[in-house]
Amino acid sequence: MRVWPGQPYPLGAHWDGAGVNFAIFSQNATSVELCLFNQGSDAEEGARIPLREHTDQIWHCYLPDVRPNQLYGYRVSGPYTPEEGHRFNPNMLVLDPYAKAISGTIKWSNALFAYDVGGPREDLQPSSENSAGGMPKCVVVDSAFTWGDDRSPGTPWNRTVIYETHVKGMTMLHPEVDPRLRGTYLGLASEPVVDHLLSLGVTAVELMPVHQFAVDRHLAEKGLTNYWGYNSIGFFAPDIRYSTGGLASQVYEFKSMVKKLHSAGIEVILDVVYNHTAEGNHLGPTLSLKGIDNKAYYRLEPDNERFYTDFTGTGNSLNMLHPRTMQMIMDSLRYWVLEMHVDGFRFDLAPVLARELYEVNRLGTFFDIIHQDPVLNQVKLIAEPWDVGPGGYQVGNFPLRWAEWNDKYRDAVRSFWRGDKGRIPELASRLSGSSDIYHWSGRSAYAGINFVTAHDGFTLRDLVSYEKKHNEANGEDNRDGTNNNISRNWGVEGETDDPAIRAIRERNMRNFMATLAFSQGIPMISHGDEIGRTQLGNNNAYAQDNETTWINWDLDDRAREMLAFTRLVFAQRHRNAVLRRRHFFAGTTADGTNDIKDLTWLRTDGTEMQEADWANAQNQALGMLVDGEATDEVDDRGRPVLGDTLILFVNAGSDPVTFTLPSLNGGGGWTLLVDSAAGMDGQPVPRAVDAPEFRVDAHSLAMLRFGIEQLLLGETSHE
Repeated sequence: MRVWPGQPYPLGAHWDGAGVNFAIFSQNATSVELCLFNQGSDAEEGARIPLREHTDQIWHCYLPDVRPNQLYGYRVSGPYTPEEGHRFNPNMLVLDPYAKAISGTIKWSNALFAYDVGGPREDLQPSSENSAGGMPKCVVVDSAFTWGDDRSPGTPWNRTVIYETHVKGMTMLHPEVDPRLRGTYLGLASEPVVDHLLSLGVTAVELMPVHQFAVDRHLAEKGLTNYWGYNSIGFFAPDIRYSTGGLASQVYEFKSMVKKLHSAGIEVILDVVYNHTAEGNHLGPTLSLKGIDNKAYYRLEPDNERFYTDFTGTGNSLNMLHPRTMQMIMDSLRYWVLEMHVDGFRFDLAPVLARELYEVNRLGTFFDIIHQDPVLNQVKLIAEPWDVGPGGYQVGNFPLRWAEWNDKYRDAVRSFWRGDKGRIPELASRLSGSSDIYHWSGRSAYAGINFVTAHDGFTLRDLVSYEKKHNEANGEDNRDGTNNNISRNWGVEGETDDPAIRAIRERNMRNFMATLAFSQGIPMISHGDEIGRTQLGNNNAYAQDNETTWINWDLDDRAREMLAFTRLVFAQRHRNAVLRRRHFFAGTTADGTNDIKDLTWLRTDGTEMQEADWANAQNQALGMLVDGEATDEVDDRGRPVLGDTLILFVNAGSDPVTFTLPSLNGGGGWTLLVDSAAGMDGQPVPRAVDAPEFRVDAHSLAMLRFGIEQLLLGETSHE
């Protein structure tokens, strides 16, 4: 085989139409060998090529006789001195960190560990076993793809509705999806799924991790799996599990999925895990970075570099202080935007990325690089604003251009609808966009990603059906998962046939969904909540790749009603600009001449809440009056997009509450748009409200619109 010197850039395996350039970084290696394989299951390479060229710590060569779909990996030599942070072992076949595709999954054995497992010196003695037979192989990819006129929908933040979903779980049980495509990228982009998303008003799907990931050994040995995928091992490679098969097919099929979703106006946001890898702590396997240059890629304890600094709870943290590690992450992000056309990212345990030393640095290098990058500063950036290290809870502390998962919203809304007393003041802050959290930093209402449920925790149905977690199926004696669910079962733990309990549960599910739709900020729906999906009380179903986590599309009457209600409330959000403001409310009139402020909080007598009312811990009812002229949205020519004046009434108490409707200037009257106390058969169409008062049933909410009577009963949009 001909071997030419090649170039140190680009990193990874790059097919240029004539041959393949291979380049890999290692600062501390003494030699690097490129291994070529004929089959993914091969335990021995067909060819082993020493990389003679070494430029700026990049080892490289060019093979003019290699073509796309070639399987490869590396063996890297250097010191095996864990106490000094080095774990080189050429018996380990390691994955290229820049691989664009990986051929399969890991087959666990002791051979995948660079030390003698169970030996007297633990990880201090290198192993002589060859790991290649249990390792998947990297795949040389031909990146050619016909994108046509594909472009990002570019949905403004204030018009965004996010749908968090799992590629496999979304379609595995979908009867209208081709059985050959269920559980795949192509299945997610199939017509029945796209139509469903559009019917909900979804503008973006947030995909749980699709980077190639590893299943933890302890799970595999229990017959379980890492279903969620927060265990990355390939930051450039879409996971092969979600393809229909064939070497590198996952790359083409992922691009096809993005193109199809874009054509429907739906953005694609990736949940990315750059804070750690699947290689674990000092006793973990050697799969890639650990064997390429452990000291460069991972944060090590400064007083004993045998051990890893763990801000993630997974055993390791990537070394954001090293420029090559930072480069790898930035190259990965740009690759997914430029080559794979994704529209944004949600960063798992994002504070880890900001840790310059041990403190979370709000203006850390990572954020500086993101903000000056001409590609990445144009996409949606979402932080999970906490990690498990000291000072890791950073809600509200991320810089401009970043949105954050708002767990304060989640907890406040759950607590209020559970019936907890004294929650009205915080609920008001969450309904109006959480300015108390985000305004100080100069950010706008888009900064908060509002959610009631997510992949981690109870589903919406379980939130109203269970008060304790039921995670026995995970094999950890129900010790895993949070105990702080802020849930209520309404009389019976779990499923029941009692009609009264089922009715109050369904009402509260409607309360949660309507609250999410009618709150300022960016709503995120967790997949399946719109049809009342259950995990039977499992609030940590990360290991369940089965019907526990797959969405059941065999809808009964209750599921169909919940789906119809979800469509109703999000249709109202899309129709009315006052429900999706770009900026926080000012608490003043829109132009100084209106009779009401942009936002007014109402007592039951129809007058404005006073300080004593906010301090009344027994109060569980509130009115939120929003002026229709207080919109801050404009069309492409700068003309105001007007809305309707709305009232949202909420009552979490166990008794009905009667609100006096305020008398407003301009003529007209009130029209009922949504009533969570009614099933879909009892929903308004809309319906005029002639009385000066309006009764809000126990544990329910209602939304009303003000305007000329009967004029807009069929439509609520001025756009």
